[in-house]
Amino acid sequence: MQSDAYGQYNVVFAIIMFLNVILAFGMETAFFRFYTLKDNQKDVLNNAMLFLLFTSSVFLATSLLTQNFWTAFLNIPKDIWQYVIWILVLDALVIIPFAKLRADQRPMFYSAVRIGNVCINAFLNVFFLYLLPLIVSKYPDSIFAVIYVEDFQVSYIFIANLIASLATFLVFYRSYFKIQFRYNSVLGKQMINYGIPIMIGGLAFAINESFDKILLERLLPPDIALSEVGKYSACYKLGLFMVLFRQAYTLGIEPFFFNYAKNDDAPTKYATITKYFVIFGSLIMLCVIVFSDILKIFFIRNEAYWDAMKVVPLIILANFCLGIYTNLSVWYKLKDKTLIGAYISIIGAVLTLIFNYVLIPVWGYMGSALATLIAYGSMMLISYLLGQKYYPIPYPKKAIIGYMGTSIALSFLYFYFFRENYWIGMTIIVLFILTVAKNEKKLLVSFVKR
Repeated sequence: MQSDAYGQYNVVFAIIMFLNVILAFGMETAFFRFYTLKDNQKDVLNNAMLFLLFTSSVFLATSLLTQNFWTAFLNIPKDIWQYVIWILVLDALVIIPFAKLRADQRPMFYSAVRIGNVCINAFLNVFFLYLLPLIVSKYPDSIFAVIYVEDFQVSYIFIANLIASLATFLVFYRSYFKIQFRYNSVLGKQMINYGIPIMIGGLAFAINESFDKILLERLLPPDIALSEVGKYSACYKLGLFMVLFRQAYTLGIEPFFFNYAKNDDAPTKYATITKYFVIFGSLIMLCVIVFSDILKIFFIRNEAYWDAMKVVPLIILANFCLGIYTNLSVWYKLKDKTLIGAYISIIGAVLTLIFNYVLIPVWGYMGSALATLIAYGSMMLISYLLGQKYYPIPYPKKAIIGYMGTSIALSFLYFYFFRENYWIGMTIIVLFILTVAKNEKKLLVSFVKR
């Protein structure tokens, strides 16, 4: 795919991320909060699904009726906007069915559906972008020629995404035949009041995650803007390993936080969990940075994108900070102070916008990466300081700072001074693992015994 086309794809994907948060309306976290209380679970499920069904239907109707305005405003083709609308609606309708699987502790089914979605999407991308052109070039009169359109790569990506979203919805569509069209207004008001700050925080998070691509397109010279977005977005993908670690952790830990909150030792347990999140996150960051030049061969096939590899350490560290923030944010969810959580996210969003506007004209995509790190690092620190005031947790600060600081120092030292010297890289990783093993000997022994 040409870098301009890849850049356009990532700009549209940034828009999807933003709208996805609006359609979710914070209802997933609100569902967990009230569902784990064990009171009126049927009403909680019913309210959440009815609410998202209604808001998704309204969005679908208004978006289709005003598509000419939005395509002009967002500067994207009409066919892509139509794909985006349906993807967003289908994804919104499976939010609560997925959340219920997590709340009911059904990880195998949850994982199977998620992996199925990814596999369908990946297969269709390979088919549309690589196999279909080859087949049509060899057999121009075959039936495949009917669905092949030249220079249609970006649209094919969204078609693949749409089919995968539809397949996922078909797994859960029966859930909507089981809901009762009876809305508990008192409970609904509580859920909405809880969810609105989560949504605001989610919008701020979407700004942090996606507006760097949009601002790169707008602030850089037009002749290089989409190309630079493509390079930055491609190398941004190497942060995927930290993102997957953070997301997998969040999927399992959020229901646990709510369920375990009533126990007397909850703060101590949360502190221990955070420490081991930092240990594993530090190791992942170190490994990904050491082997980033090998990973780029598999994940960034276009060598023209490798110019932006220098952003990789910053992006991985930024996502690491975001993962720690996820741990630290438990206090405002448990204390029903989600509005404070929204304020923290807004501060992060404001920092993202300010530093992108200041740094992009000077440093290009390197400025965007630095802005992301500043935003997530600030959110992490603010959440920690406020959390100790409202819900004190005895975090082992010395250990956390030690492991994280050591990993950051070794990672940046290797990447910027010893890059592609894998003997040094492997030595650094082994030394870090031995240090952890020595300091956490008691835990490792108890784990082996279990």
